[in-house]
Amino acid sequence: MLGKFKNINMPHTYVIIFYVVLAAWILTLLLPVGKFETTKKTYIQNGKEKTRTVVVPGSFQYELDEKGMPVKKPAKIWGTEDFGGYGFLNYVFEGLVTGDKWGSAVGVVAFILVIGGAFGIVLRTGAVDSGIMAMIGRTQGRESLIIPVLFVLFSLGGAVFGMGEETIPFAMIVVPMVIAMGYDSVVGICITYVASQIGFATSWMNPFSLAVAQGVSDVPVFSGAPFRIVMWTVFTAAGLWYTWRYALRVKENPLNSISYESDEYFRSQVKVNSETENEEVKFTTGHKLVLLTLLIGIIWVVWGVTKKGYYIPEIASQFFVIGLVAGIIGVVFRLNGMTVNDIASSFAKGASDLTGAALVVGMAKGILIVLGGTSPSDPTVLNTILNAVSQGIGKFPSLLSAWFMYLFQSVFNFFVVSGSGQAALTMPIMAPLSDLVGVTRQTAVLAFQLGDGLTNVIVPTSACLMGVLGVARLDWSKWAKWQIKMQGFLFLLGSIFVIIAHLIGYN
Repeated sequence: MLGKFKNINMPHTYVIIFYVVLAAWILTLLLPVGKFETTKKTYIQNGKEKTRTVVVPGSFQYELDEKGMPVKKPAKIWGTEDFGGYGFLNYVFEGLVTGDKWGSAVGVVAFILVIGGAFGIVLRTGAVDSGIMAMIGRTQGRESLIIPVLFVLFSLGGAVFGMGEETIPFAMIVVPMVIAMGYDSVVGICITYVASQIGFATSWMNPFSLAVAQGVSDVPVFSGAPFRIVMWTVFTAAGLWYTWRYALRVKENPLNSISYESDEYFRSQVKVNSETENEEVKFTTGHKLVLLTLLIGIIWVVWGVTKKGYYIPEIASQFFVIGLVAGIIGVVFRLNGMTVNDIASSFAKGASDLTGAALVVGMAKGILIVLGGTSPSDPTVLNTILNAVSQGIGKFPSLLSAWFMYLFQSVFNFFVVSGSGQAALTMPIMAPLSDLVGVTRQTAVLAFQLGDGLTNVIVPTSACLMGVLGVARLDWSKWAKWQIKMQGFLFLLGSIFVIIAHLIGYN
């Protein structure tokens, strides 16, 4: 039976999203729309005053017709300006053009394409391949230590400054590196993106989700750090153990890899076999300068994010500069025979390699568009679902209520992947609800934090995840088939911490 299950062909990511959009459209046929009143919430973070628009608890109301009955607003099948501007069959286009340069979907799509183009230039120089081979030759079997070191570093990145989109360019380096070491792209995804999201979910100082959630819940910002630091340590160790266990299986037998076929692209570029391992690696001065440029650029990005608050537009521009400088070095030193025209063609090829990932970002955003969007003040089906679930949670005993808050936040993250956005939508409802059912507000924030962060590594609506999978050339359906077990493991661990937090009156 298990063998038959492993041979099941999962649907393509586009097919899965299409079915989800279809389900969302059906929900608009069945459920009435509702909305919340909103208000401005002010809180202090690092001595600075921050403001968020949040929902007013208990303000939900259905939109009513002239007879006083709740109104349904079915999404159109075909969306044009004459028929509401959006519909079931144009979810791809509408999803792609949603938002602005600061976020999903337009900003993230542009970010993915620019990053892909920049690294297309870097990879064209051959510096990454040569550097990987030189490192493997010099470490003499100790290269496996890179896995735990990188896992902890990326987890810290998620915990300290909310690393997310930044993992996409890192994955472009790490994925081919671990494949050259005898592992696979899944290991590369785990030690970059998954590790960062474990850190994100268990952070004691994340400015993008924890600070917002605590601020709008009237909980002192960044309070409760000792408990969260212990939680981060346990989760990071558990995630590393799970990744290491899988990595050893792949190392022992490459056919155990779920990405064996798609990884052939990387294996064909960086050959690691008995015939080439003993050959002298040509690691020239030009290659070293390209890698030095990459290192300085990464330091520049980390500095910009942590000190200046750089986000998608700035980071994309930084990596464009890195790619441009790498291309100039490649031309000057004639790396792989590079010419000026090769800089342009490599940029185009790198961007085209990530076009599929960029399309998924727009498609996933289309799900929310069909549901009416995420604005709490507009009548939507999503607001109706949020209100109904919050009322249901309040009917359980306090321990179960705490756990159902965690479950709800995990599921709701499918629709609203943004940590700060989800916090602004759900925490003004969950915080006062926690008072009524005997759950501390700190525990309610913890349930949000874990639910929001951990599911980022599996939901196809996560632009970051789809970007990293695009870099690794791994279809989401294959990833989900493997990651669902890890997700269950992390969810169980999260449940334990939520229960412990409730039992000790975490505050």
